[in-house]
Amino acid sequence: MNVEDLAHAAEEVAPTLLGAVLTHESPEGTVSITITETEAYSGSADPASHAYRGRTPRNAVMFGPAGHMYVYRSHGLHWCANIVTGTDGIASAVLIRAGRVIEGEDLARERRGSTVEGPRLARGPGNFCQALGITAEHNGADLLTGPTVTLSEGEPVPAELVRVGPRVGVSKAHDWQHRFYLAGDPTVSAYRLSPRAKPSARA
Repeated sequence: MNVEDLAHAAEEVAPTLLGAVLTHESPEGTVSITITETEAYSGSADPASHAYRGRTPRNAVMFGPAGHMYVYRSHGLHWCANIVTGTDGIASAVLIRAGRVIEGEDLARERRGSTVEGPRLARGPGNFCQALGITAEHNGADLLTGPTVTLSEGEPVPAELVRVGPRVGVSKAHDWQHRFYLAGDPTVSAYRLSPRAKPSARA
């Protein structure tokens, strides 16, 4: 995978990341996860985006260049990983919501808990990061050159398996059809409508 593959709007790139593989080589060992669920977030035109009100120290990585990782803390509890897309200078990123561990399952389970079932190891954005060992230190990491966290192409995903739906758990622009996932895959997270959600002008 190269920067040209990612140099498009988040909603265009998000479905193409299904089946791609994120790998983290850490001192504890290597974990690789195939991506099975994504969500697209744009910039100033997207009320649910961290970049909706412009550039800040927190969201600066979202503004490019494409191919870098934007990591943030959700609700003060979990790290969430995004792959920056689009044109340098314009905020655009794809949230990685879920995946299937294909290498380093023992290490992923050690991080997540010994009783966690296989399909749940990387289900949900916080669990994905925990299983992969992603934290704030990886914010801004170049996923195309490494050296520790890399994005690579996986097995091609048949188009008929790709599903599209509204984003999970956000209160603004929740009904935008910017969530992409693999039909019937047990690693995909459950859809939840935020109790604060209100209809938006665009879906």
